[in-house]
Amino acid sequence: MTSFHGNAAARAAFDAAIDSGVLHHAWLLAGPQGVGKGRFARDAAARLLASSAGDATGERTRALIEAGSHPDYRELARLEKEERGETRLARSITIAQVRALHPLFATTPSLGPRRVIVIDAIDDLEREGANALLKSLEEPPPGTVFLLVSHAPGRLLPTIRSRCRTLRFNLLDEREVREVLREQAPDLRGDELEALVRAAAGSPGRALRYAGLDLGAIDNALTTIARTGDRANAERTRLAKALSTKAAQPRYEAFLDRAPEFIALQAPERAGDELRVVLDAYEEAQAIAGAARRLSLDAGGTVFELAGVVARLARS
Repeated sequence: MTSFHGNAAARAAFDAAIDSGVLHHAWLLAGPQGVGKGRFARDAAARLLASSAGDATGERTRALIEAGSHPDYRELARLEKEERGETRLARSITIAQVRALHPLFATTPSLGPRRVIVIDAIDDLEREGANALLKSLEEPPPGTVFLLVSHAPGRLLPTIRSRCRTLRFNLLDEREVREVLREQAPDLRGDELEALVRAAAGSPGRALRYAGLDLGAIDNALTTIARTGDRANAERTRLAKALSTKAAQPRYEAFLDRAPEFIALQAPERAGDELRVVLDAYEEAQAIAGAARRLSLDAGGTVFELAGVVARLARS
């Protein structure tokens, strides 16, 4: 059984629906990205299919799902594609992927009376695909349960939302984030673990994307710059050099996220003119980081410029 942290109310509501024997055919798992919605959907699918097939331990069901060979389980997500010699995810889940479900719906489930469709995330479904899916939600195939993961439910077609029962997932507190990280990245220790907990901002999935990138060292450098102002530019120069190589690209990408977040975390400690400095610095850092990604700006120059914005936080 998968262990979960946080969002006990959502988990309890789904358990109660299962226990009632009257399970709604479509569920919208809504909430911030990285809080465990997709993991919950896959675990729920395994539980439902194991119960349907009389698989008491669930081991056979989970093995089939992981092997991609369970006849009563389908998962829709953005597919990988080759682009300019690199493997990337497609921009959307296509209508063709939705239509590929139709032959399945024309048959009865194979291993029991139930099948499960997971879409992660339905936010990625192109409009034509959403319209095609809507027909199945309006007239659900017998025994089929849809688990739809959404990071931005307000952007979905109202007709899709209205066909679903919503489970709301919230950000986790720091203790819960720390527990998730210790389970899923047990090698994390000390400053690196705590830096990831802070960077998570309630989203363990977000923190795990930074794992192994020595975020603690980046945070320590930013802390030094914010405290001292780095008037001789020594810390800024060192950070820019460390993050400007091709091998450091993942850490550079993390820095583009982390610098504005680091600035925002100073706001609760400031008031009056000092708070205005923080707010202005945050807006500028967001703009610089956005332009760096959009325009593929020089990494070293961007790091130096962002670190300079952080330096303005130094109290005189």
